[in-house]
Amino acid sequence: MTHPTLTPTLFKNGIWRAHLQAETEPQIDVLYLGQALDDVRVEKAENGWELSVHVPPAAISDGVHCFVIKDSQSSEKIGEFTIIAGTPAAEDLRAEVALLRAELDMLKRSFRRSQAPSD
Repeated sequence: MTHPTLTPTLFKNGIWRAHLQAETEPQIDVLYLGQALDDVRVEKAENGWELSVHVPPAAISDGVHCFVIKDSQSSEKIGEFTIIAGTPAAEDLRAEVALLRAELDMLKRSFRRSQAPSD
């Protein structure tokens, strides 16, 4: 049996969706803070299954919220998704942009040195 393949498709109105490619109908658990969520749906779709997870309102708030998707029969992890919101997200994004700018400046200096005429 092949390992199921999870491809995220959409997160809108508090519902996270993904396409799950599996040979048979998967039995899925989605864990948040170690607890299985109640409102998880798996429906037949073209070339696989449509997974819909209704994200609890408590997880749509400041901070980093991680969800683990696993096969409930084998307990094998199939995938995960993360929601980041509020002040931590803005600070993380600013830090990431600053790091990218620093790396870009370093690459530009290195490129200019390699293009400088040799004496």
